[in-house]
Amino acid sequence: METAIAKPITTQPTVTIVVGPRERFSHTRESLESIYRNTDYPFELVYVDVCTPTHIQRYLQEQAQEKGFQLIRTAYYISPNQARNVGLRYVLSQARTDYVVFLENDVVVEPDWLTKLVECAEETGATIVGPLTCIGKPEHGVIHNAGGETYIFTDVKSAGKIKRRLRQKAYLTGRAIADVRDQIRRTQCDYVEFHCMMARTAIFDQIGLLDEEMLATREHIDLCLTVLEAGGSIYCERESVVTTDTVGVAQNKKGLVELFGATRLPDFKWFDLPYFMVRWSDAWDLASLHHLRDKWNLTEDSYFKKRYAGIGGRRRELLIEPLVQRLTFGKGNPWLESFLSSVERQLNHYFYSRYLKQKKRILSQEQELQTVIKDSEQKQLVA
Repeated sequence: METAIAKPITTQPTVTIVVGPRERFSHTRESLESIYRNTDYPFELVYVDVCTPTHIQRYLQEQAQEKGFQLIRTAYYISPNQARNVGLRYVLSQARTDYVVFLENDVVVEPDWLTKLVECAEETGATIVGPLTCIGKPEHGVIHNAGGETYIFTDVKSAGKIKRRLRQKAYLTGRAIADVRDQIRRTQCDYVEFHCMMARTAIFDQIGLLDEEMLATREHIDLCLTVLEAGGSIYCERESVVTTDTVGVAQNKKGLVELFGATRLPDFKWFDLPYFMVRWSDAWDLASLHHLRDKWNLTEDSYFKKRYAGIGGRRRELLIEPLVQRLTFGKGNPWLESFLSSVERQLNHYFYSRYLKQKKRILSQEQELQTVIKDSEQKQLVA
């Protein structure tokens, strides 16, 4: 599905970039520096600081003052979609630019990335545009997402029972850019991913904010289905290139090994662990899948069973598997991996329980403060 003849941009549309968390904080500097180094198109920036460690918080405060962007810090951990909504509310109430770009905090961008996204949206009338998203290091080498197909179809059984099934297929995943140069062109599709996604601000007047019950997974599928249902269109502008520094699906690993001889894990620091554990908690993953199922009235078929089986997979890839390789001098040991996974699962539940307690305490303190303020205001009125 390729685009029609391009029409020139007659006025320069305005853009706000909303940066929020992916899964950790250790890539903050690299990501932010790449935005200011490689973005020629004028933009405003809103950075949502999801309760980062003190040294990251201090860095962001210094950068916000130096570069003049809006920095919003949360009092406790929130999910990526909740963080996007923090930025989106600011855009809708304060900035009101033509486009909002959701960018995760582990993404580095190539020159002209934003110009290409805006050109695509203006020339096609697209509601949502995503770039060619690569993965791993070296940057801009192996494709993670180049758009994809997603749709719901109705399966009518012989007894007349109707089942709604969700299907999804990514384009060019795991392929080296150098091997698919002839396919690096603008493509209409059904979805792009939240690593980097640009949307017309006006669409949120129509569909509302992002669904905050999509806590940890499939948020991009939910939004793109909603936009398509509302009559919008989605494009992947493959000449706009960004790279996410995260672990990927099996096809990504295969492509990275073929191109570079090995897969390099993301740079992970111990201060990343608390948010990473909550972000990829069993509870958030499971709640997201259940909400997607119920919201779209979907049958719990192989699509969901595959994802249920993969719950905790990010933690295994980044924490357990590297530890097993280290302990066994690269030989691996299924029993040890299984044992450590069971231990890690208990650790994950501990981190999540601790997060819930911290959140409850902070919300209680905020409520008490609001009560004090309200009582004080009432006394002043009486006086």
